[in-house]
Amino acid sequence: MVLKEVTLKDSANVKFHNNVDYCVGTGRTGLALGKEYLDELSLVQEEIGFKHIRGHGLFCDDVAIYHEYEENGVKKAEYNFTYLDRIYDEYLARNIRPFIELGFMPYKMASGTQTIFYWRGNTTPPKDYKKWAKLITAYLEHIIDRYGLEEVLTWPIEVWNEPNLPGFWEKADMQEYFKLFKVSFEAIKKVNKDFKVGGPAICGVRDEEWIREFCEFCHKNGIVPDSFTRHHYTVEFPKRIGHYDYHRLMDPEAGFKNLQTTRDIIDSFPEFKGKPIHITEFSTSYTPYGVIHDTNFNAAFLAHQLSRLGDMNESYSYWTFGDVFEEQGVPYTPFHGGFGLVAGGCIPKPTFWTFSFYKKLKDLATKCIFRDDNTVVVKTADGYAGILWNAGRSNISREISFKAGDYSLITKTVDETTCNPLKLWHDLGEHANPTKEEVKLLRDAAKPLTASSRVTDKVKFDVKKNGVVYFEIKKSAIASDRGYDYNRVLALR
Repeated sequence: MVLKEVTLKDSANVKFHNNVDYCVGTGRTGLALGKEYLDELSLVQEEIGFKHIRGHGLFCDDVAIYHEYEENGVKKAEYNFTYLDRIYDEYLARNIRPFIELGFMPYKMASGTQTIFYWRGNTTPPKDYKKWAKLITAYLEHIIDRYGLEEVLTWPIEVWNEPNLPGFWEKADMQEYFKLFKVSFEAIKKVNKDFKVGGPAICGVRDEEWIREFCEFCHKNGIVPDSFTRHHYTVEFPKRIGHYDYHRLMDPEAGFKNLQTTRDIIDSFPEFKGKPIHITEFSTSYTPYGVIHDTNFNAAFLAHQLSRLGDMNESYSYWTFGDVFEEQGVPYTPFHGGFGLVAGGCIPKPTFWTFSFYKKLKDLATKCIFRDDNTVVVKTADGYAGILWNAGRSNISREISFKAGDYSLITKTVDETTCNPLKLWHDLGEHANPTKEEVKLLRDAAKPLTASSRVTDKVKFDVKKNGVVYFEIKKSAIASDRGYDYNRVLALR
């Protein structure tokens, strides 16, 4: 066991940008019409409470916004916002707002037949860019009319998704994407200049080239994006066995270095220096059958990521909140390596609690006073709060000393022993369709272990392999009722 002693200094002020609740990802927009999806979202919002939600398929045909008809020999466009209103109403009812991703291409507007995913999102440019601009205008004018300008201006906008990958944008045509961005940007700003618009939403491949060329294009055309967007995944190419993808993780430091390169490129252009970077997708694996997603290791690994991603990015959106997700078809089992924080049956995965812990830290913090590769501690109004994690190593131990006083200590532990629904599902037989009783048992097994004690000036934490421990140290003097003696109660036989 590795022991490290940490002394907290109330006067310390450590850089730590914790924006864990800014945005979360979702399966395609149309899935929000279903009950299981909304149940999972409700659970996530009750415990974590994300501000924004981002997903693909806003303009896909299952949401049914764009239509064409012919009148007197002239083809005309019309728009149907029935499903969109239902979806956005449900979001707002759960206190979450869209992070708008403009895409994919409506079938009747598309220049080609290339599609992606089980649900066939069209990933070709529009055959008529004027119609694309009118679609954006009609969409924005509708949501302004329904929800109010002040509200809608708080919804960030991103143009397309991963155009540097040929599956998401035909031929990964850089210049064609730049045209799409320019037309979209101008259409949005014409409706209202205060909309916040970003791009290029790239992922991995040729990312440095794309960021630099995108900045050059915007510079030459007098376009100043309100933000820049990209994605961040931390695994190597997977090995597929049956339905499932098995990965080796990349060196996390290489990933952080890559993100810093994006920051440096953007800042090399004077007019873009300091502009926000939003990571609009991040996770370990980039496939919806990435078995790592369901594990305790994923929770501990991402605890480290969340401690660092704010160093060079304004926000970072986990992909995704739930496992109602159909990019490669309908999942066969509740634990299939889905992207979500929540498995089918509204069963929280260990990573769900990593996000919950960081949200609690954000809500309580007055400032950060300690951070290293396994620990982050903040000062609170009445003591301290922190998170410790241990991704893949043998057990580690931290002794944390602090200003003397009379405190209560509350801990919540997620590790392979205390909070491991995946193991229970395995031990139950890995049933594709667990019974109601089994689902209830899995939910029970998906809760952190809560413990407490009284402390005065130091506390020792033992963090097991693949564990995440959240703690609060609160000033709390004993205030017993007349005649009540806790120790005497315990001595009764």
